[in-house]
This record gives sequence, C-alpha cells and structure tokens, in this order.
Amino acid sequence: MDSRMYEEICGVVGDGGQVLRDEPMSAHTTFRAGGPAKVFAIPGDSRELGSILGLCRERGWPWFILGNGSNLLVSDEGFDGVMVAIGKPFGDIRAEAGGLLYAGAGALLSRIARSAMELGLTGLEFASGIPGSLGGAVVMNAGAYGGEMKDVLSRVQVLTGEGKVEELSPGDLELGYRTSNILKKGYVVLGAWFCLKKGDPDKILARMEELAGLRRQKQPLEYPSAGSTFKRPEGYFAGKLIQDAGLRGFSLGDAQVSEKHCGFVVNKGHASASDIMGLCRQVSGKVKERFGVELELEVKCLGNFGYPGGGKG
Repeated sequence: MDSRMYEEICGVVGDGGQVLRDEPMSAHTTFRAGGPAKVFAIPGDSRELGSILGLCRERGWPWFILGNGSNLLVSDEGFDGVMVAIGKPFGDIRAEAGGLLYAGAGALLSRIARSAMELGLTGLEFASGIPGSLGGAVVMNAGAYGGEMKDVLSRVQVLTGEGKVEELSPGDLELGYRTSNILKKGYVVLGAWFCLKKGDPDKILARMEELAGLRRQKQPLEYPSAGSTFKRPEGYFAGKLIQDAGLRGFSLGDAQVSEKHCGFVVNKGHASASDIMGLCRQVSGKVKERFGVELELEVKCLGNFGYPGGGKG
C-alpha cells in the first residue's frame, strides 16, 4: 500500500512539486514533535493539488492539508496517509484594485501583514505575530489582540470537494471563534482577498512593533509550541484557570505548562507527542476537577494518541 500510494502520488506531481516518503512531522510542526507521514506531497500548483486530493478520495486514502504546522500535533506513530503541504507555490501576495490585498494559502501571516504595511494598508497588524499561514488562519478564523480574520476578509478562494475553484464570502464560511465550516464542507483554501483601509506606514509599523513587544513579554517564544493550547471557555480564560489550578510549570517529560504564560504548553527539549498530549489531558482533568470547566484543545491532533477504546486523536 505504501509503495503504491507513493508511486501514484508521484504520478500526478510535476517538476514544480515534490513527493517524499516517511517524512518526520517533527520537522514540519512548531511543536517540533511527531512521527512520519507515509507520503508527504508538495503540489506545485492548484491543478496538482486537485489531482492529489482526487486520487486520495478515489483510493480511500486519508489525507491532511498542512500549512505552517503551527496549530498541529501529530502522534508519535505518525500519519498513515498523504500529508499535503501548501507552501511556496501558494505563497503569492499582491495588491489589487480597490484597496484589496490578495494572498495565497501558503503565505505566512507575518509576510502578509508586512506587505500590507509597506503598501500603507491598515487592519492586519493583529496578525503580524501569528506564526501560521493564511490557509490555516482562515480555517480557524485566527485572531489576536482584538482582531480576527473575519474582520478583514473580503472573499476566499477555495477548492471544493468536487475539484471546482470557487470564491466565497466570509459569511458563506460561517467564521466564528476559532472555527469555520471549511473542513466540514470539504473545502481547501487556495487564497483570500483582504479589504483594508489606507493608513500611515510608520504608524502601522509602530503598532506591529508594539504588539511584537507584548508577545515577547507575555508569551514563551523561546520554546517550540503551538501557541495557545486550549480554546477560551465561555466566561473564562484558559491560562487563568490553569494557573489557579496550581499548574504553572507542571511538566510531563520535556512537555511543560509554560512558566511565562499558562495558556501555552511548550516543548523544553525533546518532548514526544505523547508527552504533550498526556500533559494536556492531565491539565484538562485537573482544571475540570477543580473548577468544573471543560478545556477544549485549540490544537488539531492527528494520529493515534491512545484514547480509551483505541480511538484516534
């Protein structure tokens, strides 16, 4: 099966892309943990992307769309399917008429925000320090410091499950707190247009630098992590609940609740995905026991993490 999967994916990826076997996901996630993907495919354009996904659907192979890996934990066993990386071939950023800014799904939010600043366009300052790519940011309606993707998106270009390219409004995508209907509908984000306002580049840059300073001060940027590990429970802050449960610095192996910000689980050295997941489960259990509040992971988990009954993460 592995050989056939690899060979057939190679057959639809041209010189502009790449296909690898047993690629360690620790090299492609910001947690720096996780086992190998059986096949790791980098399509060279949207046509190849559609061909890869069409082949996976036809053959019944599991597949996953990977951006910057900034909100993902892959199990130590790895992913027994096709990891489809949306990278540089989808990284275009350009200004368009009417104050619109277009960015491909593989473009990093930091690059998009910097490009907007250089064009004198304001509205994306909040995204300048989010360590993810556009595709994942749209899927999760990423946000920080009072801003969210839904606030600045004009329209989104997607590849449908039928292989058609469509342009949808933010309303069509049901963007909410760290959620959308993109995965449920079987869409893959190809790119998006932002509707931004004219602004002073110096003031925009100053705001970006101010937010960068706040991040350095409050977040454990010196260690690998996936950013905020848990979603914000209604009426609470996850980090405050974890802190009040006495879990600051709590660790399992090299996985640790950050001493700087309790909302972050960090990899202090060579934490395995099992260490990270085990720590998250313990933290969630202790918070539930102490405060009766259920913490939900914001991080996407992929692979077998040994849930009771042998379920998948």
